[in-house]
Amino acid sequence: MELKFYLYCLADLALIATSVVYGVKLLRKRNYLLGIEWLVVTFSATNLMINALTGENVFYSISLFCDAFSRAFGVPVIAVAGMMAVTHRYKPSLVVDVVYVVGALAGTVIVWAADFMVEPKPYFYLVMWSLFSVYLAYVVKRLLSIGETLNAVSVILALVSAQIIASTYDFYRIPGDDDHMIFYIFALLTWSYQSVSLYYAYCALERAQEKERSHNRGYTLRGLERTPQ
Repeated sequence: MELKFYLYCLADLALIATSVVYGVKLLRKRNYLLGIEWLVVTFSATNLMINALTGENVFYSISLFCDAFSRAFGVPVIAVAGMMAVTHRYKPSLVVDVVYVVGALAGTVIVWAADFMVEPKPYFYLVMWSLFSVYLAYVVKRLLSIGETLNAVSVILALVSAQIIASTYDFYRIPGDDDHMIFYIFALLTWSYQSVSLYYAYCALERAQEKERSHNRGYTLRGLERTPQ
């Protein structure tokens, strides 16, 4: 087998490992939206690995559907809603979480299967991911505002690299990369890095949020102590 096949498998293994580890970490933080989306990526990457090792196309088809889910709604909608817990204090109920996931799944089926989406589909994916990138730019701004420069730089790298992948995914082929494997090596590594980067950005914003909450509680208590009885 060619070297690029082994690099492809290693990149896919990296995505499986990072998405499952940080997906579980997010579930433990009770952020079910981010956790579920990360685990969808794990499932997609696992099927991609099985396809590479067995050649069974059914696993590739499953991976492509999961990929469509993440590109269309999983990352641009579900991941953004999950990250808003630390950027906008948005914490939907479990029922609303289920609505997000079911709605995203229904939307993906339409995008995946509807005849009228065949031609606009690549542009739809690109627009949705670009909107996600705009939100990440806001996350960078928030990180800088709390002094988390290293995490901000990390998210910038994730934003730029993932946007490049999204912008070339359906529109450009690397010369000589007939099986698209070289492109996927870069894409898988980019998505793996993004899953790690956003987790630590989430943690940094969560710490800042908790610090602000503690400060406000202390300020309120001091105010009560000064109030004449």
